[in-house]
Amino acid sequence: MLKKESITLPENNKDIRVPGATAPGDIIIGGIFPIHKAVEKKNDSFAPHVQQCVGLDESGLTKALAMINAVEIMNKSPPLAALNITLGYQIQDSCGDVSTSLRATAYFTQQTCCHTESNTSTCGQPVMAVIGSSYSEVSIAIARELTLKMIPQISYSSTAVTLSDKSRFPAFMRTIPNDEHQTAAMVTLIKSNDWNWVGIITTDGDYGRSALDNFVSQALEKGICVAFRSVLPQSETNPVADINQTARTISENPNVKVIVSFAKPSHMKHLYQELRNQALTKGNNLESLKRVWVASDSWSSSGFVLGNLTMEDIGQIVGFTFKHGNMSSFCEYLSRLEAAGHNYTGNNSFLREFYNQVSNSVKTPTEHLQADTIYSVEMAVSAIAQAVASICRRRNCKTPGTVQPWEVVQALREQEFKLEGKRYKFDKGGDINLGYDVTMWRSHEGNITVRNVVAEYHPDKETFTFINHNTSEQLPELKKVTSKCSKSCNPGQSKKTAEGQHTCCYQCINCTKNHYSDETDMDQCLRCDPNTEWSPEGSSSCLPKTLHFFHWEDGFAVVLLMFSAIGILLSLLVSALFLRQHDTPVVKAAGGPLNQVVLFSLVVSFISAMLFVGRPNGFQCKARQVLFGMSFTLCVSCILVKTLKILLAFQFNPELQEVLRRLYQPFVIVIVCVAIQAAICICWLVLKSPFNDTEKFPTALLEYCHEGSYLAFGVMLGYIAVLAFVCFICAFKGRKLPQQYNEARFITFSMLLYLISWLLFVPVYVTTSGVYLPAVEMVVILISNYGILSCHFFTKCYIIIFKKKQNTKSVFRRKLYEYSSETTKSYSVFQSSASWQQSSSECSIISYPSLSMTAADSFKPVMVTNCRVCNCTSLHRGIITRHNCLRRRTSI
Repeated sequence: MLKKESITLPENNKDIRVPGATAPGDIIIGGIFPIHKAVEKKNDSFAPHVQQCVGLDESGLTKALAMINAVEIMNKSPPLAALNITLGYQIQDSCGDVSTSLRATAYFTQQTCCHTESNTSTCGQPVMAVIGSSYSEVSIAIARELTLKMIPQISYSSTAVTLSDKSRFPAFMRTIPNDEHQTAAMVTLIKSNDWNWVGIITTDGDYGRSALDNFVSQALEKGICVAFRSVLPQSETNPVADINQTARTISENPNVKVIVSFAKPSHMKHLYQELRNQALTKGNNLESLKRVWVASDSWSSSGFVLGNLTMEDIGQIVGFTFKHGNMSSFCEYLSRLEAAGHNYTGNNSFLREFYNQVSNSVKTPTEHLQADTIYSVEMAVSAIAQAVASICRRRNCKTPGTVQPWEVVQALREQEFKLEGKRYKFDKGGDINLGYDVTMWRSHEGNITVRNVVAEYHPDKETFTFINHNTSEQLPELKKVTSKCSKSCNPGQSKKTAEGQHTCCYQCINCTKNHYSDETDMDQCLRCDPNTEWSPEGSSSCLPKTLHFFHWEDGFAVVLLMFSAIGILLSLLVSALFLRQHDTPVVKAAGGPLNQVVLFSLVVSFISAMLFVGRPNGFQCKARQVLFGMSFTLCVSCILVKTLKILLAFQFNPELQEVLRRLYQPFVIVIVCVAIQAAICICWLVLKSPFNDTEKFPTALLEYCHEGSYLAFGVMLGYIAVLAFVCFICAFKGRKLPQQYNEARFITFSMLLYLISWLLFVPVYVTTSGVYLPAVEMVVILISNYGILSCHFFTKCYIIIFKKKQNTKSVFRRKLYEYSSETTKSYSVFQSSASWQQSSSECSIISYPSLSMTAADSFKPVMVTNCRVCNCTSLHRGIITRHNCLRRRTSI
């Protein structure tokens, strides 16, 4: 390949390069493009010298031609034509080398400095602005030099973030966004496809390093890990060793299915070839090469990188390109060039060299079109032209030196410019951020590769807008690819990362009990609410804890409620029967009006038992114990009155009878007994009342009534037990009364049943827990209630209904007479020894309670008097004993 001929200045300026393409004009624009790929690295001399450029870069030449075409178009545009001003250009070759670019920049600055001196006769026209360069490393170097003279520089493809720092590069601008937005777009694409294990390839230099740092920092924020980073050398002359190592790194990481590349196009071409060679050497098919290649703007439009490979060999390529415009004008310009051939090279040494090298291996410029970069070059020329026009409206710009470069900088930064009907303006960083087009490379008609724009990226929103309706599901071709260090953890699992490993490399472990994860790849399991939820091991959601209480629908509860309802019904029926038969001896003997009080208390007690069923609440918890305590205390108090009356009626010991007569105050006894229980319950409710509480179990919640103070609960039950025990003792003494009048026997049995049931209740209640704890107390209450109802009332009901003949006064007189006769004999024998020592006139008169008494008389005590009746010879409503006369007034 022929080397480009360089025209140099005289001996004292051998380090300055002259333009390779020029055109005269009133305002000169400089251009720096990589017409060649590199420079020779031979260093035969220590003296300063110009290095020869090698390797014609057709894409760089195409960009230079785009600038020439844009200048010619702008010269015909109304803004410049109206002022009779033309733009000229001086285009230099950077050769992709910083030193070469600095020599080219020195030529531009020398022309500008020349016009500041007194003698300008030998000066060329000053350069008012420079367009270039392609690579960020080159642009940064020449920007520092141009900034010294505040010559505006507009780049068409340098994207390093540092160039947006106006404190360091105040004269630098670009018609594209900086790399921070491109890397953000790449990260968004990777994240949206659920990839988290990627590799990075970049070229050394400011652009590559800046892009690498930005991508890594943004990727880590989104949970994306970088498996490897390969940095290729800036030079393209001998990168073989580094390319080989990068290819081996890719092969050694088969799980990395996505590779992000900021490398140069030539580097990517060599890399693809090396991957192919290594695969064939190892005996592998080309299937192992397949990856998703995320291409940066540096090579996303360079179709030649595939070489002799096809898209089926390497997988998918997703490229990010700058926005492009209408290419029709430039395509027509290239067509004219191709048609004219060598006849149209004019003062363009680059074109002469190109046509001198045309062969089968060198493609025409039309095949190296990069629409996005071409449009960026056109924007740069348009911006400079309109800035110059705004300045020249106020002065004559025909004279060289009239316009200063810094004025152009000011106009560029402050004013808008138009291109293809749209308005643009450089932002505060000197950038024009139009976003990106996302392209998909696809094979078409054999080996021809086409790049379709499938989406647009909006930097301000960090979102994609998909263009083709076939790609509305965010590039379905990419959804088939999985690029992860570890398989995704399913819901119900969490990631466990080993120390020192990437966060994307982990083990999946099941969530422990009472923890869950409802998404894939969760870093840790979430805790269920211990008050209301639970979950088994490996759960993806929390389950509500089952709420338990003694339900109304529970079979056992239904049975107990049925017994309670029957108890209420029976109590009401017995009450009605006793009211109807209130004048009969059986009813009177059973207690008369006291029966109704006892039956009422039993009804309330049955109702209190029902309150032990259902979901507990505060009122229910307080009411059920208090109702039972008060009602049963009233019941037992009435039974105690009946017991004392019976004991008093049939007590033949005069001294004891006198004591009982004085203590026997029915209303007082009942009121005092109930009042004591009321005081206990009030203290309980005020100081530490029962309340509804919830006991937490691993998978369930038990709602129950907490008694508040178990001491108060025990005192309430203990007080009833004391009354029942007193009743039991007193009734036991009267257990041998007549059959029809034997209340004491039934009272004894009922109280014994109550005491036994509640004695059994205590250990069962203490050792039992769970849903059926309320049922324990409910059962004991029902047993107690039915015991009293059965013993006190059912036997009387049987006589009233089925033994009506026994419910007469005559039968009761006869039974009392027989019982009196028997007890009198017993009493006579007992008193015989003592009676001889007493006066023979001593006589005891004991009156039984009247069987014909009214309701008010039933509470009257038995009257006992002493009298002097000797030698009783007849039985007149009484019984004669030997030696003594005991006169009983029966008042029948």
